[in-house]
Amino acid sequence: MATRSSPLRHLLTFDAKFSHFLHSLFNSYLPASLHLVLELSADFRFSFPITLALCLSPLSPSLIPFLSPLLFGLLLDLSFVGLIKIIFRRPRPPYNPHMSAAVSADNYSFPSGHASRVFLVAALVSLSANTIEAALAELRASGGFVHQWIAGDDTKLVGIVVVAVRVWAAMTALSRVLLGRHFLIDVLAGACLGVFEGLLAFQFLRLEELLSLLLYQKVGRGRS
Repeated sequence: MATRSSPLRHLLTFDAKFSHFLHSLFNSYLPASLHLVLELSADFRFSFPITLALCLSPLSPSLIPFLSPLLFGLLLDLSFVGLIKIIFRRPRPPYNPHMSAAVSADNYSFPSGHASRVFLVAALVSLSANTIEAALAELRASGGFVHQWIAGDDTKLVGIVVVAVRVWAAMTALSRVLLGRHFLIDVLAGACLGVFEGLLAFQFLRLEELLSLLLYQKVGRGRS
């Protein structure tokens, strides 16, 4: 058992040293406000209410194919990250600045919930590019602020949005290491988890498909 666990111990030791090196090297050169803005932008307490509000807004009919898997994906991410944190219980870096833990699982470091969340969003935006473009064209055709304030080719505009979201996701994930919130492996694991959740949500967690499934089950029970 000791022999088998030795490579893992060496990996975690290297991860801790390298993460501290990155934190020490870059943290003083980057404004703390930038780290905190990125942290807030990926916080569940910020992203979930905004997504829910958009789902209930007048824009929702055309954007529901994108917003519904995002909404369910955020809940799925919260469950997965909390469960994994409780199972592994890896402590956060000892140089982690003061942070308020919303729940006890937030005291643990593996995996990074912020990294999983931003890569979930990035994955869904990338997969839903055609849906977002169609929704934008529909909103433009109906007039209003989209027609007045957003000009240009919809395909190029959505392409810019996809690239911008990917850059935001990468910067936010990296900032978790530079800020001292997580070790590098925590962030890499969170990013992989987020991409997986994005694929899962895109394929199976659509509101219209869930409603159709519930309706089908209700009709089936009625016939039986």
